[in-house]
Amino acid sequence: MLKGKSAVITGSTSGIGLEYAKVLASEGVNVVINGFGDAGAIEKERAAIEAKGVKALYSPADMTKPDEIAGMIKLAETELGGCDILINNAGIQYVSPVEDFPDEKWNAIIAINLSSAFHTVKHAVPLMRKAGWGRIINTASAHAKVASPDKVAYVAAKHGIAGLTKTIALETAQDNITVNAICPGYVWTPLVEKQIPDTAKARGISEEEVKRDVILAAQPTKQFVTVEQVAALALFLCRDEAASITGALLSVDGGWTA
Repeated sequence: MLKGKSAVITGSTSGIGLEYAKVLASEGVNVVINGFGDAGAIEKERAAIEAKGVKALYSPADMTKPDEIAGMIKLAETELGGCDILINNAGIQYVSPVEDFPDEKWNAIIAINLSSAFHTVKHAVPLMRKAGWGRIINTASAHAKVASPDKVAYVAAKHGIAGLTKTIALETAQDNITVNAICPGYVWTPLVEKQIPDTAKARGISEEEVKRDVILAAQPTKQFVTVEQVAALALFLCRDEAASITGALLSVDGGWTA
């Protein structure tokens, strides 16, 4: 059903974003991946995706630069014939009490976690309308629904993603385009895994205690969400069975927001 369609996925050189790309490619979707990282590692992942029998392109577009974002969508139009599926996944984090929160960190988080989604949507929607079909999926967070202390920029950005999702869903409701946000809790990614030993050492507790009592304190299941679970929901949202789901904030958070 999705074979031959094209997708742009921001922040997709690792973690959740890379899994989105892999799952869509397995369904025959051509993809543009994007993000920073080691050039060799990125090329290895791109080639592995292309080995699934699809076209896989890499865009190094900086999500703080609107002109580069526009160029990334143009790349999909030129090389893949359009942008049928857009997944906004790029994001960064910084933790600090508000009175000490650096201005440059606030600006960077708002730019990458929120404003970049506005710019991708702005350029992708006309292509979707022209094609008569589209799917926009924004990776939000449990923090699109609830807050945590010391994460003012991240929480503000994710709440903003919730509002952006609903607004664009209404604007495209009669265009065979759906717009939804996936709101994961804590997901097991290489980034999270790397933090655990240092946190255990700093707090003088075991790594298992860090997982259960620190990272998963708000997650009732005490289980990490997996990238496969998040990507499976994204795939469903792309399918015809999900055509009536739009403007939704879909939790995958082990009960956190319950």
